[in-house]
Amino acid sequence: MAIMRTNRKTIAAGAGAAGLLGLGLYLAVPAAANSSPSPSPSSTTTASPKAHPGHGKRMAALRRARGVHGEATVRRKDGFHLADWQRGKITGISGTTLTVRSADGASWTWTTNSSTRVRKDGAKSALSSLANGAQVFVLGERTGDTRTAKLVREPKKH
Repeated sequence: MAIMRTNRKTIAAGAGAAGLLGLGLYLAVPAAANSSPSPSPSSTTTASPKAHPGHGKRMAALRRARGVHGEATVRRKDGFHLADWQRGKITGISGTTLTVRSADGASWTWTTNSSTRVRKDGAKSALSSLANGAQVFVLGERTGDTRTAKLVREPKKH
């Protein structure tokens, strides 16, 4: 009987963690994907760094998650999307593709494009500034077998 209780607790803890991760991705992916908001018709000033209120808090919550990779189905105005994220080391960069291997051995290839935002050491950067062996966090979407990176972030070195 004790084994059943442990399994139920483990399943409940896993379901709770998956729910929190899904919520974090639901909040973070649309904000990360919308890197150039349209100005309001009545506004005459340029967008300030506070253009996405709460964006930093959502990303900080996602960074605190201890998982190494994951996927969640999120609902947006235009339908359902598969949001993917991965934490790991770059094992290959070729043209517009980036291959990342997580600590558990999962290796995913991400496609990048002109909309992919790259951050290195806390500042805007380019894909060409990343190197094999660099520890990164990648956030994007999956359609079929293709993962498209919306954000690639190499954290500041301490």
